[in-house]
Amino acid sequence: MTKVEAATLEEAYELAASQLSCSVTELKYEIIQYPSKGIFGLFGKKAIIVATVHPNVIQKREVPPQAEETPAPTIEETVAAVIIETVQETPQEREENTPKPSETDNIVEQFFDADTDKKAAVSEADEAVTESGFEDRELAQSIEESLKHLMELSCFDIDVVEVDVVDNTALIFIDGEDAALLIGKEGYRYNALSYMLFNWLHSKYQLYIKLEIAEFLTTQQEMIRNYIQPVIENVEKYGKGKTRFLDGILVQIALEQLREVFPDKYVAIKTGKSGKKFVVINEFNSKRNG
Repeated sequence: MTKVEAATLEEAYELAASQLSCSVTELKYEIIQYPSKGIFGLFGKKAIIVATVHPNVIQKREVPPQAEETPAPTIEETVAAVIIETVQETPQEREENTPKPSETDNIVEQFFDADTDKKAAVSEADEAVTESGFEDRELAQSIEESLKHLMELSCFDIDVVEVDVVDNTALIFIDGEDAALLIGKEGYRYNALSYMLFNWLHSKYQLYIKLEIAEFLTTQQEMIRNYIQPVIENVEKYGKGKTRFLDGILVQIALEQLREVFPDKYVAIKTGKSGKKFVVINEFNSKRNG
């Protein structure tokens, strides 16, 4: 995979093809920034793409008879590829190619429990957490080191990874030059990374997570806070209400904020016939407390 900048998209395609030793027609790419000439020669923008050789092309290429056997990818490389792959996929491809939950859980679990030299050191720490418990800071440092290692294996330029553990929740902050790419359009990469991290941390340490990449989570929280104001007014007037359909992390943020506002009401996430999720608020306290 390569990230390329050029004056035009055509030049960017050719440069990427040259770096990847393939033809332009064999590229699979995502346009990060379209070129612009600016005004009077000022404020111009270069074309930026992220490209790789299309998987179908790689499969069709034959290995030379005398070529050395390529080593199987390590667990670390496999997990990094899960995140990297989202850079190239269209929304339709993401839906078709997204692994089943069990497959994703397997990959993440193997990465953080790999039978490498790193596993020997980490496994002892894992057993200590299970049997006698880490101090929060020690646990946070262990998680932080693993996440830094994961970011190093990805194609993203991330230079800040900080973890703290408070009240059974891992507070994770990630930032860097490619933070926006890691978030993805409409937060789809953010949601994928949150899902993987939650499955690892909850199954291994029984931790919940709050993931902040740059200021994405803060922005989403503020947006939901403004959105639910009419919902709150409706509940205060009629005693019940619900949100519209919300995607990804937004439904969880709405749930947390509405539970803070209505601690004595039943506030829960529901799934509609289309599979989309929303939050309901009503008086069914017995269901919540039961």
